[in-house]
Amino acid sequence: MNKRKEKLRKRQSPRETGTMTGKLHMARNGAGFLVDPETDKAVWIDERSLGTALPDDTVTVKLKGAGDEGVLLRIDERAPRSIVGTVTSIGRFIRVQPLNPAYRQEFMVKDAGGAREGDRVVMRLVRWDNRNIAPVGEITDVIGPKDNPSLDTISVMKQYDLPEAFPHGVIDAAEHVSARLAEPGKRLDLRRKYIFTCDPESARDYDDALSIEKDRDGNRVLGVHIADVSHFVTPGSALDKEAYRRSTSVYLVDKVVPMLPEQLSNGVCSLVPGQDRLAFSAFLTFDAKGNCVARRFAKSVIRSKARFTYEQVMAVIAGKASSPKPPPNARKTILAVHELAQQLRRNRFAAGALDMDVPEAEILLDGKGMMTGIEVRPYDESHQLVEECMVAANEAVAKELWSRGIKILARLHEPPDPEKLEELRANLLKMGISCGDLSQQKNLARFLKKIKGTPLEGTLSVMVLRSMKRAVYSAEQIGHFGLAKKFYAHFTSPIRRYPDLVLHRQLASWISGGGGRLDMGWLKHAAQNATEREQVADDAERALDEIKKYRYLEEDLRTRGTVFDAVIGKCTRYGLFVDIPQLAIGGMVHISKLANDFVRFDEFHETLVGGGKTWSVGGKLKVRVEKVDFDRRQIDFVPVASIKNKGSRRK
Repeated sequence: MNKRKEKLRKRQSPRETGTMTGKLHMARNGAGFLVDPETDKAVWIDERSLGTALPDDTVTVKLKGAGDEGVLLRIDERAPRSIVGTVTSIGRFIRVQPLNPAYRQEFMVKDAGGAREGDRVVMRLVRWDNRNIAPVGEITDVIGPKDNPSLDTISVMKQYDLPEAFPHGVIDAAEHVSARLAEPGKRLDLRRKYIFTCDPESARDYDDALSIEKDRDGNRVLGVHIADVSHFVTPGSALDKEAYRRSTSVYLVDKVVPMLPEQLSNGVCSLVPGQDRLAFSAFLTFDAKGNCVARRFAKSVIRSKARFTYEQVMAVIAGKASSPKPPPNARKTILAVHELAQQLRRNRFAAGALDMDVPEAEILLDGKGMMTGIEVRPYDESHQLVEECMVAANEAVAKELWSRGIKILARLHEPPDPEKLEELRANLLKMGISCGDLSQQKNLARFLKKIKGTPLEGTLSVMVLRSMKRAVYSAEQIGHFGLAKKFYAHFTSPIRRYPDLVLHRQLASWISGGGGRLDMGWLKHAAQNATEREQVADDAERALDEIKKYRYLEEDLRTRGTVFDAVIGKCTRYGLFVDIPQLAIGGMVHISKLANDFVRFDEFHETLVGGGKTWSVGGKLKVRVEKVDFDRRQIDFVPVASIKNKGSRRK
């Protein structure tokens, strides 16, 4: 009877029990939150009620009121964490300030472990029993001086427990994997077809290639050819176990932490031109209106005829000269794929897909690891050509398997909560922006299209993103709200994503008559692992980018005093939150710096008014850095007095 009661209790939702257990996330203002697994909403915990809980601890909270606030009841399990920090003092007391600003307290350690003041170190939590007394840690590794930018990457890797090298057994397996090239099995021979790749100039692993031709009915048949990683990485092997553990490649600003050893990613799996390579090909037939009317899949062997960069493909699309000049058959193929891709793109947006594409900002570093600036990579038709083909292939594979009752690692992006959209609409109205009923997906898509190229695009896009749910992997649900796709999964990047590798195996099993089904329990666990590892990768990438930018601004404050163009993102009673588009970073202009006269906050209009000026969201001004607080990740800007403020005036 007791066991039965226990089972029933476990089935009850947090709303029924009044409590919730989960991983604690920490915001930089000190508050904590858990994510409700039922609604994907955050349950917030005030900093004062967090006790001695730390980021990533498993905790139980008691829900309050409507259930969007909670009070900490207990810490169920401490997170097995590596904490990277900076030694701030050595003497009677040794203090370490964590690198992650989500930690709001310094740690005390008994032994410096050879570290000096100003060194970055790795430590572990020993204990923290009393919130009024600093937590106690133990230094386990010394990284080196905090003012050495070349050590930033290893600091972030240790902070997020990113693997630094492949185990010897995995490397040994990778060194012998090329032998499987001689055992391709039964495959469709496509080596005479004109197949090409398109990647960034710096790319070394080419995992997708394209072709196009017409069938007897005049329909276009798009070929999407993906590196057949599953031929080399077999289930349960050392390579497979390590790939599962990593789950994704991590792209740091100056280093890639790959999912697979380079013997595969840059070697036997890379679709380099002029060499026979094993692939998994999707053939998608499109009619004159861009509808996919047929699909088929086959294991294949290809020989890429050319490797193009995005710049070279864009030159062909734009009708400009490029060096080297592509041969006529290459130009014809590229233009045919481009025409189809643009048609697919128009169809996707007509169905309500959200245009959230933004140019990629690449941080530029010198030889010492110091940021020298940011270069914005255009998101043009050459990128769209590749993206639309990959989206089409991902959709086709997901539809092929899921519609036949085969559960897969779907890429799930659920619609936003109505409350979030209503909150977004209300905030936009306060800014004087009317956007209609955002619960209608096409209205939301129309709004995003409307703000493209405007000064407020960055600010408003972030507001929309915050109202969206995060895309995850799921073995139980399917559908992608942002892409307006009923069926969607990841198939096109098995070199860098484990879910793609799993989908390859299932599709191969299905087309060979094996059924394609995997154990549901394993699929659920794999989906959770892939989602968590993707989140860690994103966090690590952002953390290193931020560190580089803060170093850059610290140096700017000391030596250059650069005047930046800023856009007002938010007005508060304390001042303006501004974005610096050229650096993709934000900070604050305190209200005391805006004018010599009294400045008041107009809460209804969310503006600041004073000295004959009105500052509102979307207004522009020139600023320079006044203060950089690296530990708290806060930047204070001041308006440049010699430049006339461009904030809007109330008429």
